[in-house]
Amino acid sequence: MQDRPYILTIAGFDPSGGAGLTADTKTFEQHQVYGLAICSGITLQTEDSFLDVRWEKVEDVLTALEVLLKKYPITVIKTGILPNVDYLEKIVGYVHLNFPLVKIVVDPVFKASAGFELFDFSSRERFYKSLEKCYLITPNLEEVKWITGEEIEEKAANELAKHCDVFLKGGHRTSKKGVDFLYESKGITEFLPTKASTNSKHGTGCVLSAAIASNLALGLSLSESCRRGKAYLEKVLDSNHTLLGYHHV
Repeated sequence: MQDRPYILTIAGFDPSGGAGLTADTKTFEQHQVYGLAICSGITLQTEDSFLDVRWEKVEDVLTALEVLLKKYPITVIKTGILPNVDYLEKIVGYVHLNFPLVKIVVDPVFKASAGFELFDFSSRERFYKSLEKCYLITPNLEEVKWITGEEIEEKAANELAKHCDVFLKGGHRTSKKGVDFLYESKGITEFLPTKASTNSKHGTGCVLSAAIASNLALGLSLSESCRRGKAYLEKVLDSNHTLLGYHHV
């Protein structure tokens, strides 16, 4: 039996199991990659409410990161909720300096779907510098506009793509709803939904970025990883009619 590739998520713990570490590891297992996990914060939430988060010290995260990267041949790291630019900067800086071949996928969770603000976006310049050491960022429409300060979707995505490849999620779009775009240096790829309609789910951004990261760990190209990641998310969205998706797909 062939060994599974190793992948790491640095994200929050969601006790409802719909987002964060729990959703990431479910997604990893379905893709037959071996998922490792470091907790960035312990949240108190359900699928439709977000009450609080207790952040872990970045020093503790870096210690765990060092231990895991030295022990396991991790090829991809995916980040979820982080408290601020400094936190991201330290994680990305350590990985880039010591394990430069590891691909970093950033899921910029700035606000919970229930409205709770999570990320202190204090410096756009420092955020961009961190992105230049990453492989991919997966914002939705609100996030890409907030990060760049640009109100026009295409302009915002192109600005962000100067620093890192961008997978722009289209779930919040009013026109062309569900259409995603991958911005790479070689061009833009459009990903159409394969189903006319889907159910809403808690943690969709986590699942999608974890699925893309899983396919990258399996050795697929970025474009193919995004295509398969989108297809996986659609199956989870259609798995039931509640806000908590099933991963037996």
